[in-house]
Amino acid sequence: MTKRSALATLLALALAGPAGAAEPLKIGLAAPLSGPDAGFGQGARLGAEQAVAEINRAGGVLGRRLLLVVQDDAADPKQAVAVARRFASSGVRFVVGPLTSGASAAASAVYEEAGIVSVIPGATWAPLTRRGAGLLFRLGGSDAQQGTLGGTLLAERFRGKPVAIVHDKTSFGRGLADEAARALKARGGQERLFEGVSRDDRETAALVAKLRALGIEALYFGGLSAPAAGLIRAMREAGLTTTMIGSDGLLDKEFAQVPGAEGTLMTVPSAPPRLPEPKGAAKAPRSPEAEMFAGPAYAAVEVVRQGIEGARSVEPARVAAFLHGGAPLRTVLGEVAFDGSGDLVKPPFAVTAWRRLPDGRLDFAGNEVSP
Repeated sequence: MTKRSALATLLALALAGPAGAAEPLKIGLAAPLSGPDAGFGQGARLGAEQAVAEINRAGGVLGRRLLLVVQDDAADPKQAVAVARRFASSGVRFVVGPLTSGASAAASAVYEEAGIVSVIPGATWAPLTRRGAGLLFRLGGSDAQQGTLGGTLLAERFRGKPVAIVHDKTSFGRGLADEAARALKARGGQERLFEGVSRDDRETAALVAKLRALGIEALYFGGLSAPAAGLIRAMREAGLTTTMIGSDGLLDKEFAQVPGAEGTLMTVPSAPPRLPEPKGAAKAPRSPEAEMFAGPAYAAVEVVRQGIEGARSVEPARVAAFLHGGAPLRTVLGEVAFDGSGDLVKPPFAVTAWRRLPDGRLDFAGNEVSP
């Protein structure tokens, strides 16, 4: 062997790294890094990057370093599908995201067909985990779980009293209402009225007349704040003291301006913890939007790591089987476990109420009540 060839061999060995060193394990991040939801996506990127860096500093997973591959889906369903296909063709086996329900619904079939495990930080659309996908896991609560909690509140707080379930005629609102009705019935209750109402004043007036005639003491409202505010206003003007229970669709400061809104109960996602600044990094301000997804994205990477370690394999099917088994996982969000559908066994919802503060304002922050 010549001196030149010997040097070339040594250089090749140096570039290759330690003998037997495995290639990095790719983890994809599908998030909106452009468009109106870019703030949420940037937070997810920060959280995922920090989690990957800390896992690598600790030695990686099963002796392999993690490599985060970031793609922008702009929260657009078509772009989310394109991102999923790029991941599939580039050897990505695990993905954090997408963040939104529309993007997740569109891309889930691609991930399933490609054999890629996806851990979704926050999409709430209930059918995501009801369509037979075996590789999809959701770290946030679903609309169905939130509606179920609302129906449970209605059943337990107003047991034996006349109650109603109302929705705003949107798919979001109707889905919540259907789940609330199912939960109410499962606990031995039955609504006296199940009806949809829009923001039309005549519809609202007709509904209020029915509520009065039936003596309704509490109602569950599935939908957003504008029609709920109109209904609250109309009930109070008619002299009704009916209690309203709603979802995070009522998290709107304008809702609190409506006379009679005080006392309204809401089911809301528990606030994710603020991540500490990465070690050795300069402290950088984070927007409220970024904070919403930094923690969940960090936790999603933790789920992937613990799934691989629990399965003792990087094969997505084996990792999914381990996660479906309900093993408790320790994450920055607290202990989590998944059921056979890929939903959380204990969804992270709290119950809060609009209350009058000493300065006269109505607010829900800090007003958690026992469910």
